[in-house]
Amino acid sequence: MSRAQNHEFQEWWNKQRQTNHDLLLSSDESSQLLTVDIHSPRPDRTVGKDRSRSARQLSWVCRLKFQQIAASLASVANSFLVLLRTANRRVTSPDSPADSASSRLYRAIKVFLIVVLLLLCFELVAYFKGWHFSPPSVRSGELAELVYANWLHVRVNYLAPPLQSFTNVCIVLFLIQSVDRVVLVLGCFWIKFRRVKPKAVMEYKTTSSPSSSNVEEGNAEKVNLEDYPMVLLQIPMCNEREVYHQSIAAVCIQDWPKERMLVQVLDDSDDREVQQLIKAEVNKWQQRGVPILYRHRLIRTGYKAGNLKSAMSCDYVKNYEFVAIFDSDFQPEPEFLKKTVPYFKGNDDLGLVQTRWSFVNKDENLLTRLQNINLSFHFEVEQQVNGVFINFFGFNGTAGVWRIKALEECGGWLERTTVEDMDVAVRAHLCGWKFIYLNDVKCLCELPESYGAYKKQQHRWHSGPMQLFRMCFFDILRSKVSVTKKANLIFLFFLLRKLILPFYSFTLFCIILPLTMFLPEAQLPAWVVCYVPGIMSVLNILPAPRSFPFIVPYLLFENTMSVTKFNAMISGLFQFGSSYEWIVTKKLGRSSETDLIAFERESEPLVPTTGLHRSASESGLEELNKLKTTKKTGKKRRNRLYRKELVIAFVLLTASARSLLSAQGIHFYFLLFQGITFLVVGLDLIGEQVS
Repeated sequence: MSRAQNHEFQEWWNKQRQTNHDLLLSSDESSQLLTVDIHSPRPDRTVGKDRSRSARQLSWVCRLKFQQIAASLASVANSFLVLLRTANRRVTSPDSPADSASSRLYRAIKVFLIVVLLLLCFELVAYFKGWHFSPPSVRSGELAELVYANWLHVRVNYLAPPLQSFTNVCIVLFLIQSVDRVVLVLGCFWIKFRRVKPKAVMEYKTTSSPSSSNVEEGNAEKVNLEDYPMVLLQIPMCNEREVYHQSIAAVCIQDWPKERMLVQVLDDSDDREVQQLIKAEVNKWQQRGVPILYRHRLIRTGYKAGNLKSAMSCDYVKNYEFVAIFDSDFQPEPEFLKKTVPYFKGNDDLGLVQTRWSFVNKDENLLTRLQNINLSFHFEVEQQVNGVFINFFGFNGTAGVWRIKALEECGGWLERTTVEDMDVAVRAHLCGWKFIYLNDVKCLCELPESYGAYKKQQHRWHSGPMQLFRMCFFDILRSKVSVTKKANLIFLFFLLRKLILPFYSFTLFCIILPLTMFLPEAQLPAWVVCYVPGIMSVLNILPAPRSFPFIVPYLLFENTMSVTKFNAMISGLFQFGSSYEWIVTKKLGRSSETDLIAFERESEPLVPTTGLHRSASESGLEELNKLKTTKKTGKKRRNRLYRKELVIAFVLLTASARSLLSAQGIHFYFLLFQGITFLVVGLDLIGEQVS
């Protein structure tokens, strides 16, 4: 008998099953969120296409890189070919001028080159015969072996010892000079750290322009004229066709009462056309109310010293208390006198205030960049340290203000040397006068852009001090200054920085180093050749930090200039004929036209001009246009060949070839790059290139 169906139980069971099914579905969904399906990779037919496409792109990139490298190599090769063509054209052209071949130093260097070439041939024969590794005996039967064995005996016992002794002396001098350089740099750091600056008792109120000071504050200026001492401004020049107008304009717009100043244009030009141009410029400024005079000497004796001496002999000079001197390429700022003259107030023993030079063309070419490094160190370190600690330094000949009484007491300008500025500074120092250097007052000027002009300038700057040292040595000993000042003048100012520096630079790196390659028993340590000069170059370049990329060219170029400086030093010390040679440094007037227009606009309101005056000057640009036309018909400038530099280049390259036989790494690279530098300079490929 079957049991009756329970409907209530069936409904309950169906509800429970539905509930469990819903829970199962929700748990499956949540588990899918927490799990990762891993599928086996399926073969894709597009992978081969992607790979082929990537390989094609890689080949294109490599091809592009090769094209860039080839273009760079082609550019370098083209530049090298242009360099070779230029060098070949200058060597083979009969019209290429060259420096004098009659100097004693040139003949000595030429003999040295012949000896070095013979030694290189001799050493090459010995190397290929294996004598470098197993030297032959003196008892050898062959003539060649006997000659080489005797050469080794002479080299070891008679040549190497004196060369090593001379090398050690030069190394000692090199280290002494390096210590002096380090002390100067440390003194400069101390000045910067302590913020030591000369302080003036008073200050003049500066104005935006000289015209506004004269017009708007004219009454105040007239009342307080006694606060402004009488100042004489001198501009000596000689055939300065390119730059005369910018220096005259810069001096004439000085922010100083016109009643208390007088401008002297001291023209020693022997070119009649240049004389007329300068006269026209002076007349233009006279018509504008500037007290300016033009002086021309009929007999040009004593060069710049004679010119200044003649100007100081005028009767009206006794009415003036100070004299400011500017060379023809210098452009002082309008507030120059207001920034320098106050330092004389209350300092009755102050004889000179020297300011810093800044250069309008320091980035013109590699030569001007290297000059900027040298002169930046000279002003920032040498002049500033000497001015702060001993109140003495060499007058730079321009951009300075002298107390006329100091000039008169020390004997005035003398014509006995080519460095009349250093001469008068030394004599004033021996008379007890003090000097002040202002590093924050700058005067614009121009650097020589051609190697020929720079070389002549350096010859005069390094021969003159030796002339002066011979003449004033006993005057220094007899003077009444302290023993410390005498020692500073003799040992530091003259001997160490003017004589020893060019002496060891030339002998150590141009004579001794090549000789040690052929006399290996005498050694020049690597730290003398590379490390210490590198450290000194870093110290020299600190005042011009933007020039750090040129540190290697600077080091090599300074060694190249040691030939000129050594020759000049010897000429001045022993009174050779070239020591009294004075050649005006050639200027190009890079900023002439723009500065002239600026000066003209700034100075127009000085004095109300009539139509007659305006037509007479017509803003000065007529003279400038006339200048441009005459420059085209003037003497043609050419690049030169410099024989001494070329001969030393072959000496160093020959020595570098010999150093390869001894596997001397640092010495080889130094001789190679130094020889290439001498070659570039000897072919006049540095500085201005005249097409």
